[in-house]
Amino acid sequence: MRVLVKGTGVAGLTAAFELARGGVTVEVCERNAEPSRGASFYAGGMLAPWCERESADEAVLTLGKAALDWWDEATPGLVVRNGTLVVAPARDKVELSRFASRTSGYRWVGEAEIADLEPDLAGRFRSGLYFADEGHLDPRLALASLYQRLCAMGVRFHMGVLVDERSFERVVDCTGPAAVGKIPRLRGVRGEMLYLATREVSLSRPIRLLHPRIPLYIVPREPGRFMVGATMIETENKGAISARSMMEFLNAAYAVHPAFAEAEIIETGTGVRPAYPDNLPKVTEDGRTIFINGAHRHGFLLSPAMARQAAGIVCETLSYKEQDHEASGEWRRA
Repeated sequence: MRVLVKGTGVAGLTAAFELARGGVTVEVCERNAEPSRGASFYAGGMLAPWCERESADEAVLTLGKAALDWWDEATPGLVVRNGTLVVAPARDKVELSRFASRTSGYRWVGEAEIADLEPDLAGRFRSGLYFADEGHLDPRLALASLYQRLCAMGVRFHMGVLVDERSFERVVDCTGPAAVGKIPRLRGVRGEMLYLATREVSLSRPIRLLHPRIPLYIVPREPGRFMVGATMIETENKGAISARSMMEFLNAAYAVHPAFAEAEIIETGTGVRPAYPDNLPKVTEDGRTIFINGAHRHGFLLSPAMARQAAGIVCETLSYKEQDHEASGEWRRA
């Protein structure tokens, strides 16, 4: 069976990987001349199902827990399993209690343990929540690694060219926000981020800073670089980062550590993330096309589960065909 995957964001590449290792002949098309630089390129890359459960459905936790192992297997060496540290200024301690009441998988940590976990935060926060089983990765490195692995597996990529979908038995559409307006109830949610560079701060894990109005996070990348994000704005306008968001990001970074005030702003970015009304991704079918969409802010966390579900549909179809052809003595694998 030949299957065409449309899109080279995180949903498309994870789907292609699951299909290819299931023995399906896979080709991937991308409307741009190079792999996608959409919302996946600007993602935080936090594999944090327990933290995300605080503001999301239980499915985010149950489906997301396997993501760390999946990414470890698919992109060896890129997952950092140092957990997540959630903190708040002393005046907002009630936010920590509220956060804790809506999730699990954490332990309370005091000032001394915060200093043990993150020496550069010594004396800055009196208490926090430590989610030891969570992790993170660099989305750009992960997407590049997965792309290279797919090429090595024999997956063919069509970049910046039109592909005749009629020559494929199945199409898996992972076109993200491009499908807004085509898939019922799918909307776009804008996210913004920036990168800071400084050698004055060292962090080993994502730091989530709670705030009554706009909780933000700081994710370490390579030494001396940090990703700060991310807003959730109900609009499909990509545009440039807003002044309000820039101020919120910089204020949050400064609240985590004053040395961020002297950091260089080396990049800003925005992306439109597709979402359904319940903010959970869905795998749907329309004829021979399977749609994977609606990951909202959970792209790297939930794409592996969505990819497995879509691959299961394709392989089930293949299994039925195999049974039918075996019964007639005519079957052979496509």
